[in-house]
Amino acid sequence: MSIYGYTIKPSHSAGIIPVLEATSGYDLDDADAGEFSLLTYNVAGLPELISSAKSPRVESMKAISKQINVYDIVNIQEDFYYHRELYNGGNMHRFRTRQKQAIPFGDGLNTLSKYPVLQSERVEWGECHGADCFAAKGFLFSRIEIAKGVLVDVYNIHATASDNELAVKARTSNLLQLKEFIMTNSQNRPVVVMGDFNAHYAAIWDDLNSFYAPLGLRDAWVDLHLGGKTPDAIAGFIAKEKLSLTDTCESIDKIYFRNGSNIEFTPRSYKVENRQFENRQGQALSDHCAVSLVLAWRKKTLSESLNTGLPK
Repeated sequence: MSIYGYTIKPSHSAGIIPVLEATSGYDLDDADAGEFSLLTYNVAGLPELISSAKSPRVESMKAISKQINVYDIVNIQEDFYYHRELYNGGNMHRFRTRQKQAIPFGDGLNTLSKYPVLQSERVEWGECHGADCFAAKGFLFSRIEIAKGVLVDVYNIHATASDNELAVKARTSNLLQLKEFIMTNSQNRPVVVMGDFNAHYAAIWDDLNSFYAPLGLRDAWVDLHLGGKTPDAIAGFIAKEKLSLTDTCESIDKIYFRNGSNIEFTPRSYKVENRQFENRQGQALSDHCAVSLVLAWRKKTLSESLNTGLPK
């Protein structure tokens, strides 16, 4: 299958659809460096009667559709019952993953991109718990070309929620499954992992270090707001209400990144978007804050590439 002159590798469970019809190829810059903006957003797309969000869902999803246009690559979670409003409410991203139905067969995950999505694959978690088992939650893998010949592997994740013993066990299994997939499918490649992890460094029961450290991932929030030092676990930790978060607070909605053998990333600005996504009444458009990151990139020199030691 070819879209805008690019060959798309088919997946049994995911597809790519263009937002705008075009009759000519999609031109990418032939660049050695640049930057792009990222956003991860759990949009609370469950039916209004059971949604945790306080704002009207149809109108909110239409507003989200337009307001995410300013970001180059957007990972969405909980895109279940208002997918039409999200995609057709004014969204202008050229490349968007095809929805995998609603509950109980869908995962609620979609990626919208200014850049060509050359490959896409959905993977369902092998273990779930409680209400999360009513959806096919998991992760969405997309290979995106941000400049000519510059490919970035982008992962969209929604891990098991809740902090009881069985939920924590399932979430630990989720992250192990994702880690093994990245090790197998993104060897030496530049990687971005962003989504709803439902986990905190500060929670003693969440061992996020076992996920990101072996992969060589860096947390944008930790880098830019904590000087690279991961928070310690706290006995009796209680998470703050999601909509009360600021840039200095840990969010369960995280953005990780990793250099590739030939690409180096530098995080520029991380922001909890707790004012960007509100309606005219001042209500949040979801029950989560969106989280954004501007990520600069550059091609490494030949000698740098040869001397790069990356996790498999």
